[in-house]
Amino acid sequence: MTNFTLHPRLAADTIFVKDLALCRVLAMNDARYSWAVLVPRRAGATEIFDLSATDRALLIGEAARAAEGLKRIARADKINVAALGNLVPQLHVHVVARRIGDAAWPGPVWGQGSAVPYRPDVLDGLIMALAAAL
Repeated sequence: MTNFTLHPRLAADTIFVKDLALCRVLAMNDARYSWAVLVPRRAGATEIFDLSATDRALLIGEAARAAEGLKRIARADKINVAALGNLVPQLHVHVVARRIGDAAWPGPVWGQGSAVPYRPDVLDGLIMALAAAL
């Protein structure tokens, strides 16, 4: 985890939830979707193949745990998992709980309107539930 620094855009758009064995888990501050971001704490990683085989396995396991927890917490119809990195080159994985009829359904969440920040009490509840699920 040497020299790990969170990209400024991720820091601005998210709230810390918990550090796992590999990833820093963040909650996207957008009340339209229950949305976690997992950032492997490995300096210089921009692609999944930049990780060792062991770290790749950890990433998949941690993403699956986040997905399972979010599905339960948000009562989601579908979980979307993606590693895009077009705007933020630092390797990160989005885990987004989707509900039929949500603000972007059935399309992707990216580029759909502006984020709606959580009310502090709702955000605190999401963070506690997600941290407990992990």
